[in-house]
Amino acid sequence: MAAEGGGKEMNEIKTQFTTREGVYKLLTHSEYSRPNRVPFNSQGSNPVKVSFVNVNDQSGNGDRICFNVGRELYFYIYKGVRKAADLSKPIDKRIYKGTQPTCHDFNPLTATAESVSLLVGFSAGQVQLIDPIKKETSKLFNEERLIDKSRVTCVRWVPGSESLFLVAHSSGSMYLYNVENTCGTTAPHYQLLKQGENYAVHTCKSKSARNPLLRWTVGEGALNEFAFSPDGKFLACASQDGFLRVFGFDAAELHGTMKSYFGGLLCVCWSPDGRYIVAGGEDDLVTVWSFSDCRVIARGHGHKSWVSVVAFDHCTTSVEDGDPPAEFSGSDEDFHEQIHFGAGRDRANSSHSRLSKRNSTDSRPVSVTYRFGSVGQDTQLCLWDLTEDILFPHLPLSRTRTHTNVMSATSPPATGQTTTTTTTTTTITTTVSTTNPSGTNGKDIVSNSSTSGNPANSLPSTLPRSNSLPHSSAPTGGSTPNSHTGSNNSSSTTTTTTTTTKGNSIIDSAFIATGVSKFATLSLHDSRKERHEKDHKRNHSMGHISSKSSDKLNQLSSSRTAKTEVAKTLGTTLCPRMEDVPLLEPLVCKKIAHERLTVLIFLEDCLVTACQEGFVCTWARPGKVGLLSSQNNPANSPSGTVV
Repeated sequence: MAAEGGGKEMNEIKTQFTTREGVYKLLTHSEYSRPNRVPFNSQGSNPVKVSFVNVNDQSGNGDRICFNVGRELYFYIYKGVRKAADLSKPIDKRIYKGTQPTCHDFNPLTATAESVSLLVGFSAGQVQLIDPIKKETSKLFNEERLIDKSRVTCVRWVPGSESLFLVAHSSGSMYLYNVENTCGTTAPHYQLLKQGENYAVHTCKSKSARNPLLRWTVGEGALNEFAFSPDGKFLACASQDGFLRVFGFDAAELHGTMKSYFGGLLCVCWSPDGRYIVAGGEDDLVTVWSFSDCRVIARGHGHKSWVSVVAFDHCTTSVEDGDPPAEFSGSDEDFHEQIHFGAGRDRANSSHSRLSKRNSTDSRPVSVTYRFGSVGQDTQLCLWDLTEDILFPHLPLSRTRTHTNVMSATSPPATGQTTTTTTTTTTITTTVSTTNPSGTNGKDIVSNSSTSGNPANSLPSTLPRSNSLPHSSAPTGGSTPNSHTGSNNSSSTTTTTTTTTKGNSIIDSAFIATGVSKFATLSLHDSRKERHEKDHKRNHSMGHISSKSSDKLNQLSSSRTAKTEVAKTLGTTLCPRMEDVPLLEPLVCKKIAHERLTVLIFLEDCLVTACQEGFVCTWARPGKVGLLSSQNNPANSPSGTVV
């Protein structure tokens, strides 16, 4: 599905792109797909998803890949940048009837060369636990659909646990399961355990241990994705009602919320140190939210349609140690204790410990750059840099940045309006490339009346798309093309008030033993959302309305609801106006597929993308092409495949 508009160059599929690190190259021989390599007819099917696990194989081929295409599920040895993919002999292949796999997740704690635990969620609501190496199906959960009849949207093992896993459904409910427990032959009865603003947690009433342990009911409409924090203590939920909700998982306490600029939120991810959350969705934006301050600190505009996946690149996220941090204030110390990585659940990479030393109120923060990426239904891959002039706009930089443009903040002049000019406190000694002071993006997102025109912040000078706008280290009330606030808005909102909600959320270790609850089904929103999804699956714009009158009414009613919600939250800390927060532009924005993109995963020597046609692509990081080919390690797969 080619992106609309943009000329011929926009419709060319890119096979490489350049960042400051160098050139990322598509490895055509490392493409994974169905064995016949025929593009999958994705009409009406669930998104292609990819899961990885490392089984610590002595041969050096420890990575395993699982992906679903339509009714089929495949499990291969993943050779990445080392060797070409051999699709002729998958370790395991399954074809399902009557239902389709929608999502899956490996348990990294129990994975060995002889056995892996893979959870698979299905479109009819069931969850299967399989071992694709032993080719066994050990258990089926929600088999009779007595717990939830709606599609499984996300399934994850609880970090640090070999037996607990969490499942989200399009009904808006999440359930906590234990693999050791059965599901029972009757519908579960629930007892209220905890209730808060737009969420409730129920425990399952039963004389003997049975699933689900807990039911969470969160927001309205589908719960599209959730993600555990790197330390496993917090849970971020992205919902169709447009809200990001972050909970303390063990205590089921709401830590903070954020509202999308428009429409539902479809995806969410955490930074490697747990300090920031990025969400994407139907507003075509990526939104960066600060965990400690519980507020939006930046938005990114580069996609022309819904954002389907966001992910942080832990390998390119860089930290340079600055001066020793100042003493903690009370609330920040509490926060630091909360996100401190416990030994049992530690998934830290090399930058975790250094990142966690940083305090958001330090007078001399360390020099830090977070890299994250996003893919969308516009078939485009975007890469973004989040640097300290965005993270700490009111503080001087700890050291000179060599790849970030920071100029005196002049907002792009809007017609007939004067603008406010603010001089930044940041000193930069690098050469700043020429910018276009009146340059605005100019392209309004179809689904979003107020999109661009704000100063872009923290953009590398070496990349052409990144320096088309004036840059600032503090936002200065520029007006968007369709601004909601009249004229001169010298807003320094981003840098002034910070709201910390529920900073000292309690962690009750006994909570998990009792079980964690799941939230109830909202059938009205569920049915409306499913019809809406079907209608929109191949369309770029939110404004598209099909010719069917029922769908027309359906979309109109949802847009009315959306407008009401926007009216309530726009301009608040839940959803700041476009001119109130820095607007990022992507370092890279490339069309890399013919069909909508559904996967983005960053690995040590490559990044992996997948589109709805069923092609899983490997992009070698700079200098990593064929890096390990000289080792010539044989592929000791159970099926004896050797390439």
